[in-house]
Amino acid sequence: VTTSQPLSKTEIQLNQLNLLIASKQWQQVNYLVPQIQTQIARTFSHPSRRSLYAQVNFAKNVMRLSKVKANSELLTTNPEALLARAFAEARELSDTKAESYALGTLGNFYEQQHQWTKSRAYTQKALLLSQNSSDNRLKYQWQWQLGRLLAARGEQKSAIISYSEAVNSLESLRSDLIVTNIDNQFSFRKSIEPVYRELVSLLLQSPNNEEISQEHLLKARQTIESLQLAELNDYFREVCLDTQPTDIDNIDRQAAVIYPIILRDRLEVILTIPGQPLRHYSTPIPEAELKDKIEQLRQTVTIRSRRRFYEPATELYDWLIRPAVADLAQNKIETLVFVPDGVFRNIPMAVLYDGEHYLIEKYNLALTPGLQLLAPRPLKELKLKTLAAGLTESREGFAPLDYVRVEIEDIQNQLNSTVLLDGKFTQEALKTEIESAKYPVVHIATHGQFSSLQEDTFLLAWDGRISLNQLDSIFQKQDLQQGAIELLILSACETAVGDEKAALGLAGMAVKAGARSTIATLWSVKDRATALAISNFYQQLTQADKPMNKTQALRQTQLEFIHSREFRHPFYWAPFILVGNWL
Repeated sequence: VTTSQPLSKTEIQLNQLNLLIASKQWQQVNYLVPQIQTQIARTFSHPSRRSLYAQVNFAKNVMRLSKVKANSELLTTNPEALLARAFAEARELSDTKAESYALGTLGNFYEQQHQWTKSRAYTQKALLLSQNSSDNRLKYQWQWQLGRLLAARGEQKSAIISYSEAVNSLESLRSDLIVTNIDNQFSFRKSIEPVYRELVSLLLQSPNNEEISQEHLLKARQTIESLQLAELNDYFREVCLDTQPTDIDNIDRQAAVIYPIILRDRLEVILTIPGQPLRHYSTPIPEAELKDKIEQLRQTVTIRSRRRFYEPATELYDWLIRPAVADLAQNKIETLVFVPDGVFRNIPMAVLYDGEHYLIEKYNLALTPGLQLLAPRPLKELKLKTLAAGLTESREGFAPLDYVRVEIEDIQNQLNSTVLLDGKFTQEALKTEIESAKYPVVHIATHGQFSSLQEDTFLLAWDGRISLNQLDSIFQKQDLQQGAIELLILSACETAVGDEKAALGLAGMAVKAGARSTIATLWSVKDRATALAISNFYQQLTQADKPMNKTQALRQTQLEFIHSREFRHPFYWAPFILVGNWL
């Protein structure tokens, strides 16, 4: 038996322990911990980087378990002593990275004990060692840890500097972290996302109730946009987006951008109005309570027989919009562009309610992952040549979509169109059409789902599901500068129920198709209301006497539904959202 085999077994067991603790499977934890303790003790006689990392990882798990009183009797290992020993052995081996890992984790141990002075000393030493070894993955962790320690001591300015350095380190190693994440060593939600959010929280704090500086507001806005970009890159498991922010003044002088930001203890909103200083307002509400309110709206708005959505729709309006109403009116704002954060992506902003009117009754509305758009160009400058694909018949156990035929026929009647219906709508046929002709508008009416998991995000074609990677292959021949898809419409698709970040799949679908704008549905209406909405949208978009841009045409369609008897409930009109360039 080679010496590496027992160590490999220990590493596997440590990964198992990590998962068992996360899933609270305490019986299995009880069984596994003593085995690992024995294995770790054996590594002391043959120290190596792998054995030292195993020791540190075990100490980290012991620290996690020590927070669970029911399991404290398991722990005969002192993490402080184990980490100190790992550091000493790393020093003997002249292994700078292992030294940094052991010292930084020791700093984290003292952080948990609220021994701030000790924790700061060890963290600073670990940070210095990580800088000497040029290991950005360690460096960002210790910069983040130091930022937390400084914030805990009320040293806000120093904490912001440390957090900013951590974010810069994360930005510099995007591709490395994506590769690491595939091995599940780093959880984006636990190890990366909090760095951005905690920095934003610090930037938007005012200890003395002073006005937040424009410098801090600008940096907070930039940080939340960087988080959105990092989130999409993590979703794709590749660095697929490398764009530059666009000045809202250069896009649309009558559009304001609203950034709702979910923080642990409050909701922050940053408002961007062309030609004006940034503005911000805040609501003290715990994250869990805010998410419950958003989920309440998401669930109640789809119940056609009830009007229970008014209460959450009004509260969310009060938090997001009411503080900005005067500024929006003074600056003659006509379009609101939301950069939705987290679960805000899963609700239709159109249904927010001021007590008398829905938000869509006052403004054009659009969503964007950030002001990182391709060069905007109004759709009215283009000939609306359309590729329309759809399914009407049942496939793979999905119900038939009876009104898709009507939807497609209306498109044919109004626009210069190529149609792929039912058996003609295959992956290969779609790819052939995309490659052979330039279609500014691509309309796909079929079952589909947007999910936080790539493998659960798909469109249904006649010959099977089209995954995101397959969609990328289908659309890869598009020239983003000359022949980009200006508008991708996904009809009858929906976000996965109960999936907090399902709308990432929607953004992913748009990115893989190379679309400047996407109109999609948060839930599937699955009846003639969808066909009528789509037909009305194209009528608004193509009328010669009063040309409209995409968001104006969508708003007018929704207004007609609101003022109708049959379809005035938000279930029918609210799920339609526009993502991307709204012109």
